[in-house]
Amino acid sequence: MNTNLYAPPRYLPFGDCALLIEFGNTISPEINLKVITLNETITQAKILGAKETVPTYRSLLIRYDPLETTYDQLVFQVRDLEKELEKPHLEAVVGKAVTIPVVYGGEYGPDLSFVAQYHRLTEEQVVKLHSDREYRVYMLGFVAGFPYLGEVAKEIATPRLETPRLNVPAGSVGIAEKQTGIYPCDAPGGWRIIGRTPLKLFNAHKQPPAFLEPGQTVKFKPIPEDEYQVFSEEQRQ
Repeated sequence: MNTNLYAPPRYLPFGDCALLIEFGNTISPEINLKVITLNETITQAKILGAKETVPTYRSLLIRYDPLETTYDQLVFQVRDLEKELEKPHLEAVVGKAVTIPVVYGGEYGPDLSFVAQYHRLTEEQVVKLHSDREYRVYMLGFVAGFPYLGEVAKEIATPRLETPRLNVPAGSVGIAEKQTGIYPCDAPGGWRIIGRTPLKLFNAHKQPPAFLEPGQTVKFKPIPEDEYQVFSEEQRQ
């Protein structure tokens, strides 16, 4: 039994026009799967007044229009949907696996040497540990399309920078404690940057605009710099 999983989930008001549903108190594939499944179910149900859902590691936020529904009505409808969720359905909503090409180190991964030294590893060992496993997309956050992926091998879990960089290039792949993630655009940030992908992770003109979505599985594939340049050129076309 998972003692970190709330049974039943906790329903809480969030401001004047939002409902927060908490499924647990830790980062867990089981908890996150419940978040994603309920999010998919609510989206498909098209609940009157429910305007936006925001899935996170362990909770689901639902913003609603108070002119179309009330907090109590929304809770009633969501609880009704929640009761219908079954294990086979939970497994069915997991997204497809995605391979992300990455050139590691050098100008593309300025913190790779630090991560290696911090753990008394070689840079090659860090790259192997980072690219050998599959990662779950737990949520999208701090800028549009930024995927929070977990978890990295404990041998390379590394603290954030003490002072964040003012600008991290789009496509940068970083580590922050047990998480790894990819910057979809140029942005300030404090993650330890170990590589960069040529893939474009967010495009406001596409539908959906984000390249990745919660529930998908990601695998990183090391590539040489010349292959990165070819990918980059293809992305610009």
